[in-house]
Amino acid sequence: MKLLFSVFILFAAQTSFAQFTHQDSLRGGNGPGRNWWDVAHYDLSVSFDIEKKQISGCNKITMSYYDNIEGKPITSKRKIQIDLQDPMVIDSVYFGKFKIKAADIVKDGNAYFITFPDLSPKNTLDIYFHGSPKVAKKAPWDGGIIWTTDEKKNPWVTIACQGLGASCWFPCKDTQYEEPDSVDMHFTCPENLMCVSNGNFEGRTVNGKWATYNWKVVNPINSYCMIPYIGDYVNIHDHYNGENGQLEIDYWVIRGNEEKAKKQFVDAKRTLEALEYWFGPYPFYEDGYKLVEAPHLGMEHQSAVAYGNKFQNGYMGTDLSGTGEGLKWDFIIVHESGHEWFGNNVTTKDIADMWVHEGFTNYSEVLFTDYWYGTEAGNRYAVGLRQNIQNDIPIIGNYGVQSEGSGDMYYKASNMLHMIRQITANDSLFRMVLRDINETYWHQTVTTEMIETFMTEQLRAGVVHYDLSKMFDQYLRTTQIPTLQIVYSKGKVKYRWKDCIKGFDMPIVLQDSNGNRVTINPTDKWTKAYRRKGYQYTINPQFYIGSDVLYKRSAKDIEMPKIN
Repeated sequence: MKLLFSVFILFAAQTSFAQFTHQDSLRGGNGPGRNWWDVAHYDLSVSFDIEKKQISGCNKITMSYYDNIEGKPITSKRKIQIDLQDPMVIDSVYFGKFKIKAADIVKDGNAYFITFPDLSPKNTLDIYFHGSPKVAKKAPWDGGIIWTTDEKKNPWVTIACQGLGASCWFPCKDTQYEEPDSVDMHFTCPENLMCVSNGNFEGRTVNGKWATYNWKVVNPINSYCMIPYIGDYVNIHDHYNGENGQLEIDYWVIRGNEEKAKKQFVDAKRTLEALEYWFGPYPFYEDGYKLVEAPHLGMEHQSAVAYGNKFQNGYMGTDLSGTGEGLKWDFIIVHESGHEWFGNNVTTKDIADMWVHEGFTNYSEVLFTDYWYGTEAGNRYAVGLRQNIQNDIPIIGNYGVQSEGSGDMYYKASNMLHMIRQITANDSLFRMVLRDINETYWHQTVTTEMIETFMTEQLRAGVVHYDLSKMFDQYLRTTQIPTLQIVYSKGKVKYRWKDCIKGFDMPIVLQDSNGNRVTINPTDKWTKAYRRKGYQYTINPQFYIGSDVLYKRSAKDIEMPKIN
């Protein structure tokens, strides 16, 4: 997903106070032009005129209809919303063999409302279009098409459009609420170039100076992940023997970078191994796994991950944790591949819940480090990431208006998951929960509430008697960092949570002077504990909290109540 960057943080802070418009509701909502039909399949054909920086094509949308909406039957002559952003233009629309009249195609900003006469059980809407898509100024943070060249001045073209949306370049139902069950893509470009895309290569056809490359995806895919990469590409083929058998791997790099890729891309198979261990089987065995060199930093394009980290470890050569652990592996390979599980397999219906993508995927970096370098290394990395937390606005954005929350959806949400792991105090159980999320919501769209409820119920079933709801509310829906307040007085001790929501009751792990784990259950009310001479307790640094310790008299030693 969009990688955390100072520009993005500033953007999130500014837009959190924006006034939302009718266009925001059309883009981010599931309104009457969307809620009665389902995308079954896209068959997308696009020609790229690189010299003119223009594209043209047709998207054939196979759809099905719901029997009713909130108990009311579907009738004929309903309006369907198709999204296509300016300056792109719809030329004509066909419903089956029936051409839709111009008067029945009404443009409303970046949405078109199309009325057609009859509903059949399943039919195809063919939408012809053309134009010059918005150009990305700073991809992937600023979305759009990228017209550039490689070092040898060969054309290099791709698109990054997660936040902006796929409707910046082709007509579609531009929402995460649902995904097409499968897609076919046919991209035409100059014959001397290669076009790489998602899924499996189905061959090419040549017509003079032009070639059409055909790609097929057999799994559900979000429209912003459907991406062409056009350039002077060469292929390096490999395979990985994973949990679901042999996974085909392809590395596509610009000619001349083959040796760099062979050396650097060893992290791809290491990532697959580590994340299959923690999250379960790679979700797209049928479509394969690809790393594709891109002229921008990176993006989680399903089964065709965009890679632009210039064949170096870390995040553009730096360690986001400041601990040195992040320089042991390639950030873009690990992070963007992690999105195959959280983001592509498990996708949120609304981008307001993007923490499900970014928090779990940021934590995949911790789990990768843990798997290959040990738990202590993973813990150091997790704690080090806190230096990037802003606490500017809540992590969860506004629903129904295409509104992301804070950039803290990366590091703060990741540290929240890290604390849940500490509370669980059982990596086998914690791992089972992560795997069960991916199995239960396999190729589905979800909400925050679904994930919160699922994790709480799974942990309770695993004998962790704690309702995570207050913890989710505190860390996802406020900017407050809860502070553990401890007061020592006359050999006694009392403690509570402050700077927290009402009823906040997160358990926390302390350590006594002999190194033993001690778990206490503070609430937002004072709780008394008992002394034990010669003992001193420290807070487990794996918890992202504040601490406020007040000594009113001598108080070296206390005993906190132990909880098994």
